[in-house]
Amino acid sequence: MQSTISTRVESGSFFDLDRKEQALIRLREEGAEWALPFALMEHLVKSGTPYAEHARALSSDRVHVSGATFDWFDAELPEQIAREISLADYEIVEHTDGRRAALTQALERLAAAHPEGFARVREFVRGLLWVGLKPTVRASSLTSSSDPALPYVIAFSEKARHHIPPNTVSPEPSHLFLAENLLHEAVHQSVSFHVLQHQVFADGYSSKTSPKIEIAWRATQGVARNQFWEVDRAFHATCVYNYLLRFRRIELDRDDLTTNERASFQAAYDEGMPAVRYLMDTLELLDEHFTVHGRELLANLRYQTDQL
Repeated sequence: MQSTISTRVESGSFFDLDRKEQALIRLREEGAEWALPFALMEHLVKSGTPYAEHARALSSDRVHVSGATFDWFDAELPEQIAREISLADYEIVEHTDGRRAALTQALERLAAAHPEGFARVREFVRGLLWVGLKPTVRASSLTSSSDPALPYVIAFSEKARHHIPPNTVSPEPSHLFLAENLLHEAVHQSVSFHVLQHQVFADGYSSKTSPKIEIAWRATQGVARNQFWEVDRAFHATCVYNYLLRFRRIELDRDDLTTNERASFQAAYDEGMPAVRYLMDTLELLDEHFTVHGRELLANLRYQTDQL
């Protein structure tokens, strides 16, 4: 078994949207390809909710970049789906020329300057949810998110054009920050796919009983679960940091950034380096919670971290 997170969806596997499974075949034949990820959701959640049927209420405004096609969802997000992926407080925002331009520019930047990252986005992302908080909700908006329960679909808000998690906030919007957040969620999806198909964590491991890893750089956020992470969450974050730090380094080596973009990427890079090293060191101390394959992944992550 390979010692890295999978970069491709294995043909014939559960996540292969082209496989010959009756529900998938029916959606393809009926021209409802945008609902295919929601058919997988039905198997993963096992609630008996026909998510794919609810997803038919969505419409898809397609975005084409460098040979890849993405379904940019429009219409009202069905309540049954929104609740399951923690988006009950959000609605899909209006599709405007400005948003289409920002989204297209972000994807084009990935394709041109980060071909490996764009390949991951193309492989593990099909659906895009640009969302905003409902008018009656008073809360801090998400920047970007994805949920293992819904493969291939990622959500993001206007904040993704200003915020490089965890703590870098730009007063000016940039499609480069949106590009990083799209890549961020694509990596999360690829890690989720791998974990769901391969035994990464030891028998008996549970997020509920996992040791908690203190995350000092989240101490100011006021939410307990953000200040202490489970082993699996820390593993996800370490994989993501390794990708994003390379993304930031490539951007910092380019000569077409604005002063604000350069300052933001530098701040995020400087904060991310000690964070990924801390996570890596801590995971290695907790390697009894991983299988043999999981420890092979950790060894590869160590190699990647040391190359940063």
